[in-house]
Amino acid sequence: MTKLAFVFPGQGAQTVGMGRDFYDNCPEAHAAFDKVDSAAGRRISILCFDGPDATLKETANTQPALFAASMASLAACRAAGLEPSAVAGHSVGEYAALVAAGALTLEEGARLVERRGAAMSESASETSGTMAAVLSLTPDVIAEVCVEVNHVGVVVVANLNAPGQTVISGETPAVEAAIELLKAKGAKRVVPLVVSGAFHSPLMAMAAASMQRELRFAEVSDPAIPIIANVTAQYETTAAEVRETLSAQVAGPVRWVETIELLVADGYSTFIECGSGNVLAGLIKRIAPESTAIALDDVLAGDGLDLPILAHPHPDQLA
Repeated sequence: MTKLAFVFPGQGAQTVGMGRDFYDNCPEAHAAFDKVDSAAGRRISILCFDGPDATLKETANTQPALFAASMASLAACRAAGLEPSAVAGHSVGEYAALVAAGALTLEEGARLVERRGAAMSESASETSGTMAAVLSLTPDVIAEVCVEVNHVGVVVVANLNAPGQTVISGETPAVEAAIELLKAKGAKRVVPLVVSGAFHSPLMAMAAASMQRELRFAEVSDPAIPIIANVTAQYETTAAEVRETLSAQVAGPVRWVETIELLVADGYSTFIECGSGNVLAGLIKRIAPESTAIALDDVLAGDGLDLPILAHPHPDQLA
């Protein structure tokens, strides 16, 4: 029997128009957008549908918009009779995964993501940070380089996305120094990312503290189905664990390779990416080539995996 997991994308997957087809054609998805709008206290749906792109790319807007698109996709999947046996989310996508797992209500997830986006934007504005994707070197070598240049400033491994694709994050001079050393050590490519800050690094300490305060009083339940935390790449089973890992996640690493490897080891062979784009489907095919990974950001045509589902190809992309 196929074990089905849902995965939810993070920042970088956003695009103007995301979720519009669901909104127009699926009443359950329409309702999900309406609930996010109400919980956020602003029209996140219009931001998803109409942008403009520059506004959508602002961290404080990107994160709740991605959450809304993921909630619409999740609602459409459930309306078509698809339910996951496990879930995971990349960075802010972990909040959508927690809703799917029953640990957060949609409304509480929207409220927390709205606060997370604002807190990370505030932290980014007060620090000079950036990120870069490193292709072909192993995470161990990349981590060693980060240590070697720490006399220049803070730089750490932030996202372990796929074999041969790791993202570093930190103070701009330190990231620039690391880029040069990584090239000298044989990195095939090092791609600076167009981001507003050093996400998933110690430079997000202020945002992490803000989220810790928010989560202390948030309505969190024990997950009803297996969910894997970004920072540990292990299952979290209690509300207390969810609060702890989400607090640490903002300034900690996204261990996506280990997350997918754990799911595959536990028998999950089919993955549906719920939300905008197909970044995670591409990464999963690189981590576990034998698996089935479907990116779903448009209307479900049918009633299950054997019927037509609008899927995308899986090119290599940066998350």
